[in-house]
Formats: sequence, C-alpha cells, structure tokens
Amino acid sequence: MKNTIFLAGLMAFALCSCNSQTKTALTQSGLDSQKFEATVDGRQTHLYTLTNKNNMEVCITNFGGRIVSVVLPDKDGVSRDVVLAFDNIDDYQNNASDFGASIGRYANRIAGAKFELDGTTYELPANDGDNCLHGGPKGWQYKVFEGKQLSEQQVQLSLLSPDGDMNFPGNLQVQVTFTLTDDNSIDIKYSATTDKKTVINMTNHSYFNLSGDPTKDVTDHLLYVNADNFTPVNAKLIPLGNIDSVIGTPMDFTSPKPIGQDINQTDFEQIKLGNGFDHNWVLNTNGDIKQLAAKASCPTTGISVEVYTNEPGIQVYTGNFLNGRVNGKHGIAYNRRTAVCLETQHYPDSPNQPQFPSVVLEPGQTYQSECIYKFTVEK
Repeated sequence: MKNTIFLAGLMAFALCSCNSQTKTALTQSGLDSQKFEATVDGRQTHLYTLTNKNNMEVCITNFGGRIVSVVLPDKDGVSRDVVLAFDNIDDYQNNASDFGASIGRYANRIAGAKFELDGTTYELPANDGDNCLHGGPKGWQYKVFEGKQLSEQQVQLSLLSPDGDMNFPGNLQVQVTFTLTDDNSIDIKYSATTDKKTVINMTNHSYFNLSGDPTKDVTDHLLYVNADNFTPVNAKLIPLGNIDSVIGTPMDFTSPKPIGQDINQTDFEQIKLGNGFDHNWVLNTNGDIKQLAAKASCPTTGISVEVYTNEPGIQVYTGNFLNGRVNGKHGIAYNRRTAVCLETQHYPDSPNQPQFPSVVLEPGQTYQSECIYKFTVEK
C-alpha cells in the first residue's frame, strides 16, 4: 500500500514537473515550441527563439524561413506581439499563406507565368490567375530550410533549390540569416549562388499589426514611404512598365499619413485595381541601407517599425485579401486590412521588363540582399 502511494505521488510529481516544463517552454507570445516539431517532406521543422537585452523576442521557424512572432514592450511597458502568423506547423501546411515567409525564388508576380532568358522560355506554374506569384504554389515559403542557431540573437537558414524547382533554372544555394540586434532591429541578410544563369528576387513577407491586436485593422497606422514614384499596374497587378509620380495621388506617403486616409479612393484607378494598396514603390534611397526607406507607426501602442534596405523597391500590401476565413495565433480570425506588409524587393515582373533593374544571377556571382526592420517605441 505504501509503495502504491509512493508511486502515485511520484507520478503526480512527474506530471507536475512536466506541466511546469511545458509552461516554461512557452515563448513570450505564448508559442509552444513542441507544436513546431514535425517532419515535412522528410525534413525536421523547428522553432528558433531570439532574444536581446531589451526583453524583445523574435521567433522563427525553418518551415518557409518564417518570422512567427515579434514581441516587444509598448509605450506602457505591455508586451505586444506585432506580426500575424500561425502557432503550429499543421496550420502552416494546411493553409496557403505567406505569413512571415522568406519568399523565393521570385518575390511578387511574373506575368503570364513565364520569362525568357538567353533565348530560352521558362514556363512557370501559375498560382495567381495566369501569373506566377511568390515563386509558385510550392515556393520557398513551403520548403524546410536547414536551420542553425548561431547564438541567442542569430539564426542561419540554408536551402538548396534544385535546377527546375518550380521550373526555374539553376541549382541555387541559398542562405538567410536573421539577427536580432540590441537596438531592436531584425537584420535579415539573403545570399545565393547558382551554377546556371537564373533570376532571383527574395523578400520577407511579415504581416505587421503594431497594435498587437489583430482583431483591429491597421488603417489608423501612420505610414511613410521614402519614394517619389511607384510602378502602376494593370488589372492583373502586373506593372505597366512605366514609373509614375506619387505626388498629388493617394499613393503619396512622402509625408506620414494614416493608411486608411486614401485607401478607399476607388475613383483613383490604381486603388481600385489593387483593392487598396498592393503596389511597388520606387525608393529614393538608391540602395543605401543607411537611409530610411519606410516607417509604419501605431498611435495607440507607440510602436513603430522602420525599414532599411539595399533593394530598389518596396511592396506595400495592406492585407486587402484577408477575409476572416483563416484563424491565426490563439485562434484569432484574420480579417481584411488587419496588417500591413513592407516587402523590400526588386520590381515585380522584372524578368519580362528589361527597363527595370536586373534580377539575373550568373554563375560566379553572389546574390546579396538585406532588409532591416528596426522597432522603436514612442512614449
């Protein structure tokens, strides 16, 4: 009898210890790392946690090279998770999404899902009408990267994209390095090499809601974009080829203004075509990563994100096609315009538009792109 009582007590203690460990394993945003342990296409997925001295935390999964959470204190000291995402690998697999992903081979749209390179036409899978969007239906956002946590503040992800991956040419060796710095920046560095002439255009597709409450839309967020021009699009959201001034149009964010101020001005054709903002702005920064490219701010929390990049453009997307049919972290439905994306990039459809900056990568060259998301809090 005594032995029975002792064993029961030991089991109860073990259960309590297990529960305690489960609780302490949760991230600041409430993520359970065990829900990111899975085997996808024969490869293991994980959740990596980065922290800095300011109590900021960034969680990343090697499934799609995705930012899963970004937590920092607001102006009142309340911790806020400011990105949309899922809280388990199953949801990432079962719901087509780009939440937080490292997009490749080609971020944004390629018209007609094809391009020509040195006289060869490459037919790509169409997944956006007759366009190829974000690398196709099995782009890198659905691939498992090889992950290596280098320190408490840095993780490195690697991927071999074989020749013919989504019909793109060349064996491409890719590396994405995320560094959480002590000035509250997420510094994302991309690099790639190829054994065959190809095209590449990478970006991060984080959906920011700086209120930390994804039940609220972001139309009150103030947005600044350091761009005097943008690339207007046709009805299929493919650039027309010209570069137009933003001055005097709803596309003008050269002075900060609420995202919602002009977002419904459908008498302006570009707003109507994009169902809001879903366009590429031509940055004034000329590839200088020290210059501010864009900034979004939430007036209620005081949280801002500044964007720095060596890329020539930035796609601003205001979650126009979110429709509440997908539940994200903590079971919250993501409704229309509950986030803004700030995707540093080369221009859409550049492989078909030679007047745009080149996206061609040749053997012996190294593709290098960098995006810094710097978070600040205004008291």
